[in-house]
Amino acid sequence: MGKFKKVNNTLEVINPLIPCKEANKSEILPIYTLKNGLTNKILVKLINEILKNMIIKENLPEEIVKKYKLISLDKAIRNIHFPVGRGELQSAINRLKFQELFTYSLKIIMMKAHIKKENSGISFKMSPLLKELKESLPYTLTNAQSRTLREILLDQKRNIAMNRLVQGDVGSGKTLVALISMFNVYMNGYQTVLMAPTEILANQHYAEAKKYLDKFGVDIELLTGSTKEKEKKRIKEKIASGKEIMLIGTHALIQDDVELNNLGLVVTDEQHRFGVEQRSRLINKNKRADVLVMTATPIPRTLSLYLYSDLDISIIDELPPGRKPIDTMLVDMNQRMKAYNFALKEVEKGRQFYIVSPLIEENEKLNLNSVEKIYEELKNGIFKDVRIEILHGKMAGKDKDKIINTFKNGEIKGIISTTVIEVGVNVPNSTMMIIENAERFGLAQLHQLRGRVGRGEHKSYCILIANTKNDITRRRMEIMTESSDGFYIAEEDLKLRGAGEVFGMRQHGDEGFILANVVDDINILKCANHEAKLIVNNINEDNKKLCTEIMRGIERNSKYICFN
Repeated sequence: MGKFKKVNNTLEVINPLIPCKEANKSEILPIYTLKNGLTNKILVKLINEILKNMIIKENLPEEIVKKYKLISLDKAIRNIHFPVGRGELQSAINRLKFQELFTYSLKIIMMKAHIKKENSGISFKMSPLLKELKESLPYTLTNAQSRTLREILLDQKRNIAMNRLVQGDVGSGKTLVALISMFNVYMNGYQTVLMAPTEILANQHYAEAKKYLDKFGVDIELLTGSTKEKEKKRIKEKIASGKEIMLIGTHALIQDDVELNNLGLVVTDEQHRFGVEQRSRLINKNKRADVLVMTATPIPRTLSLYLYSDLDISIIDELPPGRKPIDTMLVDMNQRMKAYNFALKEVEKGRQFYIVSPLIEENEKLNLNSVEKIYEELKNGIFKDVRIEILHGKMAGKDKDKIINTFKNGEIKGIISTTVIEVGVNVPNSTMMIIENAERFGLAQLHQLRGRVGRGEHKSYCILIANTKNDITRRRMEIMTESSDGFYIAEEDLKLRGAGEVFGMRQHGDEGFILANVVDDINILKCANHEAKLIVNNINEDNKKLCTEIMRGIERNSKYICFN
């Protein structure tokens, strides 16, 4: 062991640590992340000295430690640094993972109990116009939409602030449910806000709100980064007056000069795309306001119960009638031109298409087809007589909007894009989604991308072009061709991959874990969550002391393992 560096064509090692012949071959040596000239040898010595001179107090109830055959916290901390063997190391890891997930669960459950106890909300009446609004819709709400709306309206009647997550598959009609919820709060004389992660999505929500609610005289405003200054000033003055308003926008809504003095309901769409601070800044404009969070990212049911246990959860697991199923096909890399010939035939029928790639530019290290490479190949080849354009996240907002709008009106026949189109692009005439290097995407993301088509009256298709030499990769792609149920897809992806790859856990925010992973360690999380609930629901003196001690530790330190 040591620090290696490349000199010319050879490797040199600085201060190597070489075991002697007499050394125990099974000995496990700790390796630490080092900074500012500190060596591993010095750090090992320091930690050894510290541990020699301290006793780490147990802070889990004895019955939990015995029930799950956990080693003591003191032993776990010592063994994580200096294990005698691999068995001792694994026991230490298991104990510390349980500790993290127990503390996380306790924090979330206590937070939920605190919100219900302390957060006096606003009790909204049921508007008599709700029935008229539902009857004016172009189609009847699905059973799942009606159930979710009923749960939200019951929350609104209570004088406790609502804190609800609505999970709905792509195209399940979440936005309409949110708009009806906002309508009721508006009719009670309050301001309502819907924050979307992109201007494309905000514009789409605004158009939908106008379509359904204009006839009822609802004052609907759109506030985004692209709103002209004069218009921004007018809208902000109206908001500051406290007048009831339905406000739809992007991060522009959380600016300090947006004074929501009469806020009744906050809705955030695709909540994982906002940072915790961004959401908090909007919610803190009135802590009594109800909060509704929407996501189309299919999170396995087994996981969402624990991941979002601070929220009440509604699931819209049914699609509105008339949504045509999307035929999904898997194509090997060497047959990709068949997919493009298929797309050309769709264009000849008057339809449009998307092509999605994981890269914007070509990368020598990655053997992947980039947006730019595909564009040049197709523009000079099969689509030489068809207008196609590039779309990606590095483009200016106004340029992206221009391309999307030109695509919507049918002038552009095909868009070659990164996952920037994953959320919020709604073009009913698009019938073909081609995804290059599909193996590079998570199944949840592939499902979202597929949901961009199948939104109109015409038959739609999704073609996955993938390198499937690996058995697991092929099975993942086959799941996409077999099912259109986002929740089933997420569950299957979780079984196959684990390791946090299903979402990339950053999507759910950095929960402060050192060892635990809520996806990989779902079974430990279930046990830890169960024990945390028992403690919160049975507050005797010992449990109260435990909760107070752990919560004090969390306030001092964002990590969850040890607070002594």
